[in-house]
Amino acid sequence: MNLTKSSNPVLGSRMFERAQTSYVGDERMTLNGTINKTALVILFVFASAYYVWQQFFGVFDPANPGAASGSVTPFILIGGIGGFIVAMIASFSPKRSGILTPVYAILEGLFLGGLSAMFEARFPGLVVKAVALTFMVFLSMLLVYRQRIIKVTGKFRRGMMSAMMGLLFFYLASWIAGMFGANVSYLSGGGSFGLIFSLIVTAISAFSLLLDFDFIERGAAAGAPKYMEWYGVFGLLVSLVWLYVNILRLLSIFASRD
Repeated sequence: MNLTKSSNPVLGSRMFERAQTSYVGDERMTLNGTINKTALVILFVFASAYYVWQQFFGVFDPANPGAASGSVTPFILIGGIGGFIVAMIASFSPKRSGILTPVYAILEGLFLGGLSAMFEARFPGLVVKAVALTFMVFLSMLLVYRQRIIKVTGKFRRGMMSAMMGLLFFYLASWIAGMFGANVSYLSGGGSFGLIFSLIVTAISAFSLLLDFDFIERGAAAGAPKYMEWYGVFGLLVSLVWLYVNILRLLSIFASRD
């Protein structure tokens, strides 16, 4: 079994190999341990998101929605920027993931709480649908993985890596083009292109969960160090956040077209 390759940009290549050669403890990664930690960090996300949600709707006035948005903007910025910084550190420091993963979960909760509240104010009922659909997709992808309906082979990993890198370069090129005055509003608009693009990105984010499941299963089977449970949870959380944001945006496009 080759455990040195992974196409998940967070769960990088040769991660198990480096972890096993540098670890001297007796405790090893298990599926149950990873599941328990996943449930814990999801609670952290919901707790911090609920706090920001309460801050928004505590002052929300339909006649002056800007005031409520301003009250949560600092949380969105702190959560978004802070979460990105923590994610970068955790990506290269698996041994610190036991501390960094809960911190990342709390920061992402701040970001998602503010973002979700603003979407909810514009499209009532949208967030409940987005959360429910995210977990439905998660469970569906888990079933697909467990039943081996889609096998995570080397070819699949390379294909997912190519798709995600393609998206990264596309976003980067669009951002640079926007700086020079090009109109890139079609990426976030509700037109046909925006809808198709959002569907594609959502599908890619959903299939990325298969890479996380594969990483966790292979890590447990290989007896990876215990701290790799946190690292596996971190990668899974990154994918779930990405999936939720994409679903939220996709549903908002449909809602705006009604």
